[in-house]
Amino acid sequence: MPTAEPRLPKLDKEKESALVIVAGWFQVDPSERDAFLAQRVDGMRRSRAERGCIEYVIAADPVDPGRAVLYERWESQADLDAHAAAARQAPKSDVPSVVPTAVSIFVYDVTGERKLS
Repeated sequence: MPTAEPRLPKLDKEKESALVIVAGWFQVDPSERDAFLAQRVDGMRRSRAERGCIEYVIAADPVDPGRAVLYERWESQADLDAHAAAARQAPKSDVPSVVPTAVSIFVYDVTGERKLS
């Protein structure tokens, strides 16, 4: 007998507890990409220690020398909101000096997950 597919949560009732993914990219001058990444290591460590953070990484794009990729997974929207609030309260001295020339970041509400065969 085939195994039943897992039931997905209903977004309207469980939105606050649904897994959240944040993904995107930063465009920087290729000569500054290593500095851009290095200036974000402490922030990545702090983020990973926050409640609800499953994954948080900013990494070099192996194909485009002027691009860095962002990937975050949070247990809930509330955890992501707390992370964003903490980031807004960070001292000005924590702001990295290498600023991206372009940014594209989106938040995805996850309704379910399964292992890739």
